[in-house]
Amino acid sequence: MSEFPLHLTIEWLKEHYQKGLTTPIEVINEIIARSNRDKAMNIWITPPNLDVIKPYLDRLESLDPSDTPLWGIPFAIKDNIDLKDVPTTAGCEEFTYIPKVHASVVELLVHAGAIPIGKTNMDQFATGLVGTRSPYGETHNAIRGDLISGGSSSGSAVAVAKGQAAFALGTDTAGSGRVPAALNNLIGFKPSLGAWSKKGVVPACESIDSVSVFAHGLGDALLVDQQLRFKDPTDPWSKEFPGPYASRPKKICLPKNPLKFYGSYEEDYKEAWRKAVDRIKELDIPIEYVDIHLFTKAAEILYSGPWIAERWAALGEFVDSHPHATHPVTEKVLRSGASDRYDAASLFHAMHKLQVLKREAEDLLSNNVLIMPTCGGTWTREQVRRDPVATNSHMGEYTNHCNLLDMAAIAVPGREATQKIPFGITLFSLSDQEGLMIEVADRLLKQSKNETNRNPVARLEEEMTYFVVCGLHMRGYPLEKQMIESGATFIKEETTSPSYQLVKLSGYPSKPGLIKKTDSGASIEVEIWKMPLKSLGKFTTSIPAPLGIGKVELQDGRELPGFICEGYAEHLAEDISQFGGWKNLQPLI
Repeated sequence: MSEFPLHLTIEWLKEHYQKGLTTPIEVINEIIARSNRDKAMNIWITPPNLDVIKPYLDRLESLDPSDTPLWGIPFAIKDNIDLKDVPTTAGCEEFTYIPKVHASVVELLVHAGAIPIGKTNMDQFATGLVGTRSPYGETHNAIRGDLISGGSSSGSAVAVAKGQAAFALGTDTAGSGRVPAALNNLIGFKPSLGAWSKKGVVPACESIDSVSVFAHGLGDALLVDQQLRFKDPTDPWSKEFPGPYASRPKKICLPKNPLKFYGSYEEDYKEAWRKAVDRIKELDIPIEYVDIHLFTKAAEILYSGPWIAERWAALGEFVDSHPHATHPVTEKVLRSGASDRYDAASLFHAMHKLQVLKREAEDLLSNNVLIMPTCGGTWTREQVRRDPVATNSHMGEYTNHCNLLDMAAIAVPGREATQKIPFGITLFSLSDQEGLMIEVADRLLKQSKNETNRNPVARLEEEMTYFVVCGLHMRGYPLEKQMIESGATFIKEETTSPSYQLVKLSGYPSKPGLIKKTDSGASIEVEIWKMPLKSLGKFTTSIPAPLGIGKVELQDGRELPGFICEGYAEHLAEDISQFGGWKNLQPLI
């Protein structure tokens, strides 16, 4: 049996399983021992238990590791996300129910071979950013025990940071999937709203709730994302979001306004942010300093506007009918949403104001990435007890705007503000441009001494390449099977730059050719796929002249490998550029 590292990662586990150096049952036994050792940290509500975990271990015997990307990987679940036959409490014992089925996200992970190991502690009803609002005890910080863990996904973050899970599911409404990441030196990935299903998740503020993931490396977080990204027909909030692919943004946006920091470590946080900005400037991406007041205005709407009434709509009946069951601070926050001031007119006023802010954010961040500190400060648990509302508010200074403005985010660990005082930054993108923040996060992690998962995206990209197709290899056409046989997966639909000619080549079956022009051209609809590099060579040999492989320029200026056509074919083929794509000329029947 191999000696276990302090931090469990998907990469380490896969490697050691493959080499026969450890087994899933050995990993689970180590996790149970660690959870018992750290019991006083209040990480778990339903801790790892072999009787509960054993059916998932036994199931691995019928699964092929090569077909199940998360085979044998242990993960933790925030206790507002359903795990079949295990109590869901949302941090409130009297709220407890036993779900008959998994939440959709849990079902997908189990299908991929992952092992659910337990339910983690949380700020009650996912209302809080500090990790102290739980009747199951205050979750301790993984780095320095007297500090707050961050919340509301407190136990999920600390479980990963203490090596009791390779990754963990949290939820994020106002920063709960990012603040605990920053305070425990983790990656916190919050996808675009609707990209991951919320079916089987206890709502906090349902219209802007999101499931999130904590991990030690960006590559691990993105592997989880690959399993969870789909449009769930059982979830009315679910949307179709193609998997993101890393790409360089035009600019990085940084705040030009002086930033506020709070608490005993205010000056340390200021200096940590200054140093983070210096490192961001080294990324060779243009910097623009922007006014962040629009994000502040959006954040104010979350708790000082009618969205707080959405929390009361979800939980008010329970709170009223179960006196003294709710944590006092949580109840105070929830009851603020029952106020008469939030009538229908105030809701529409807020919606209209928010829509203006959304448009401003879209104009500012199109093809760009915004970077801000993750937290406004940090505190000891004792300090939060003395002032629970103000400390929580300051904690969310740079997080609360995100979901209201329909943005995606990645929290990345930075260098310590001072000894054993964690600090982190968050990268934001528009909901349909997640790949931009992934690219910047990858560059920062490669640069950082705190990196714990060696060059995570680079590791993925060494094995895979993006590939542009424009004809018979697209989805639904006869040669799609060649893409699938090569191990390729569809990513998204795209459009080329307006510099191409599309021709219909002679022969049977009819197929198109994409020719780049130097003078004039058109934008052509294409598809982006991801293909294993080891398959590309064999795939290339099957391509008949005049087709070949080269770089295809996309509408946003990026260049990716893909099908191109030699220029001489222009004189032997029919120009079909006016159709704008092969699907418009040869639609599927």
